[in-house]
Amino acid sequence: MKQILKPPVRQFLLKALIIYILWYILYDLWMLPDGSVDHWLSHNMVVVSSSILHVIGYQVFAYGRNVGISGTSGIRMLNGCNGLSTIGLFLGFIIAFPGDHWKRLWFSLAGILIIYLTNVMRITILTLIIYWKPSYFNVTHEYTGSLVYYSIIFVLWMIWANYGRNNRLLSQTVPSS
Repeated sequence: MKQILKPPVRQFLLKALIIYILWYILYDLWMLPDGSVDHWLSHNMVVVSSSILHVIGYQVFAYGRNVGISGTSGIRMLNGCNGLSTIGLFLGFIIAFPGDHWKRLWFSLAGILIIYLTNVMRITILTLIIYWKPSYFNVTHEYTGSLVYYSIIFVLWMIWANYGRNNRLLSQTVPSS
């Protein structure tokens, strides 16, 4: 009977599952209830987003997890909206996939920065939407955030699959002639 999944693919999937379980335990059961990392990250994104809005000429308010343009209700950064869980998902893919350790470290740091900046831009855009077209906020918040985030993670993972090239996963899935 022919194997459906080659050993390296099985190894990747098993590692990804274990990392996902560990991330779930770490984030959902410890970090999220504690809230300190989420609070810091949310506050940081509010400060950076409000600075961008201020630089482009808007009168902005920012306090705690709230950011907005004067005359609006603004938005509130909740724990699930700051990108921390997305960063964990990204790192899980990078750790599970084979590759050089130093390349993995640098690529992980670059990916975290890209995800962070993407979320800052998302918060800035959502704040502008509340100001210019409040009726578009819900659809923009619900659908574009997930689409953008998961697309970026997928693209980053595909880059890693090619950049971290000392991997056996790709080289053993195609039989040689």
